[in-house]
Amino acid sequence: MIASVISYEDHAVIDLRNATFAFTRILFHRYTLLLGLIPFALRTASMAQSFDCSQATPTKGAIHLSATSRYNAPASTFGFDFGTVPDSFTGGSCGSTQPFYFSVAAPDGNYQVTLVLGGPGASTTTVRAESRRLFVKQMEVSAGGSRRVVFVVNVRTPNIFPPGEPHTTGPFPQVRLKQREVGAQDWDDRLSLEFNGDHPSIRSISIRPINNVPTIYIAGDSTVVDQTKEPWAAWGQMLPVFLNSRISVANEAESGETIRSFVSEGRLAKLMSTIRAGDYLMIQFGHNDQKPGQGYVPAATDFKTYLLQYIREARAHGATPILVTPMNRRDFGADGTIVPTLGDYPQAMREVAAQQDVDLIDLNALSKTLFEAMGEAGTLHAFVHFPANSFPDQPVELKDNTHFTSYGAYELARAIVQTIRVQKLPLERYLRLPLSPFNPAHPDPFSDWSLPPSPYFSATTPYER
Repeated sequence: MIASVISYEDHAVIDLRNATFAFTRILFHRYTLLLGLIPFALRTASMAQSFDCSQATPTKGAIHLSATSRYNAPASTFGFDFGTVPDSFTGGSCGSTQPFYFSVAAPDGNYQVTLVLGGPGASTTTVRAESRRLFVKQMEVSAGGSRRVVFVVNVRTPNIFPPGEPHTTGPFPQVRLKQREVGAQDWDDRLSLEFNGDHPSIRSISIRPINNVPTIYIAGDSTVVDQTKEPWAAWGQMLPVFLNSRISVANEAESGETIRSFVSEGRLAKLMSTIRAGDYLMIQFGHNDQKPGQGYVPAATDFKTYLLQYIREARAHGATPILVTPMNRRDFGADGTIVPTLGDYPQAMREVAAQQDVDLIDLNALSKTLFEAMGEAGTLHAFVHFPANSFPDQPVELKDNTHFTSYGAYELARAIVQTIRVQKLPLERYLRLPLSPFNPAHPDPFSDWSLPPSPYFSATTPYER
């Protein structure tokens, strides 16, 4: 089993010269105008928000947290959220026997989050942000101890901003969200943190806007998206745990998308409204493109045309495109090898990458090796296969050969990260060290896998076309 990430000490330095940029951007943000939260928005743009669980002497300038600290905008723009609250406020720590959430109101942008974990008792804490993006995987802290972690969270709303800054007018055009996305943590107007594990405990939280770090934008479908509920997961939401605090991830993938519908629904426009020089754009499509209906991309030539559009627009903004071929489905032949089901799309991506001198992560080939190494029986743990009544209100069996569990998504993310290292892609400088090497032919045994599930569950298959 790969060791839990333990090196959390590299952290970004805030560039105060960008304060004016953040100030003007937030000033005119539509929802702050509508909610009358301009004073709060202006404060968050120019200074850190600090929160402390110490009962006696909170850190200077920090807001003391208690069981009454509840998020309820616009009346309260910070606090414990989604009906959860720690059940212990002792020893300078907020701790619980159950998962809990903490949120702050936050406009579009990147935010540096600094946590001090630990409490009077021993704890093991997993931290996710927004819709289950993994940032801290089972960090153990001994009784009375403390461990500091730093990472960057991207926050977005559906607003599609016009080119340039500042954004002085509104309302703005918006991404055409699916019903399942409305109100989801990836699209709301706040930054949310999930604390989970064996007695998750925190001593303090600090959140501040940060504008001088690059962002990895991700365009893709349900195999990439931040899946909102258990037992579903995708590699895009696992990627942050492998990255240091000098980069952010904006996973704008969504279930059911094709390379064509991602454009028509305004998702590419949204992405391009905030991407800038020095950023990256990872692109993975192919699972839905072959399906007749809205978004259908019937020919590899059409698929290539859209790839060229994404590459052209990213480069026009000074960003670096990276193509990721779509991973295989769980479809085994009689000889125990994976049966290709994705048509010409993976090869089209390889050809475009070569023609356009774009970096390529061949997840299609990597996943073939990975799934064949797991075997037909072993991949049942990587894909969403569960007997009836494995979860609350789940009377029927879950049997899905396209979508992944957290274990499967994590292994795919490891394969991507290993490729970044082996191919020495520019993203290598942002990997969190130390990092164990990974060989898709020898995946982590499922018997060694452990990650506490998030509190919310759905038996509904992620939207497909």
